[in-house]
Amino acid sequence: MARPDKAAAVAELTDLFRESSAVLVTEYRGLSVKRLKELRRTLSGTATYAVAKNTLASIAARDAGIGQAAELLVGPTALTFVSGEPPVAAKILKDFAKANPQLVIKGGVLEGRLLSADEVVTLAELESRDVLLAKTAGVLKASLFQAAYVFTAPASKAVRTIDALREKQGAGA
Repeated sequence: MARPDKAAAVAELTDLFRESSAVLVTEYRGLSVKRLKELRRTLSGTATYAVAKNTLASIAARDAGIGQAAELLVGPTALTFVSGEPPVAAKILKDFAKANPQLVIKGGVLEGRLLSADEVVTLAELESRDVLLAKTAGVLKASLFQAAYVFTAPASKAVRTIDALREKQGAGA
């Protein structure tokens, strides 16, 4: 029979797996407590960084419906439960790993799909949601401007032709 403290830990991890928009898995071997605290502070508001026993995390992932995450849970593992935008949290982890080579990105789970370490890095290189929305709005605005120009072109061409005819008649008379 499971001990109550382990059952509570599995229940808490299961809730975190279910409520997260993504879960990113890292190896933290060699990082000091000070560095881990710095990483947690950097991630605050965007994600929760938690160190959990692999067995308990595997059970929680399976209970949350993402059992494929269990293959990432080998060795000293920390889980980043993303509550905000996944690219933002991935970028923070990537930047932190660049400054602290002891932090190794193993992979993650996004929308029920297993991500490799390279895919997490690619996710980190995406622009923020606001930038992507602004670019989309710019493309739509340009398309609307082009459409408005096409619709007004025949009318303005007709006006210029009539003005040219009037000038020609006025000059000939």
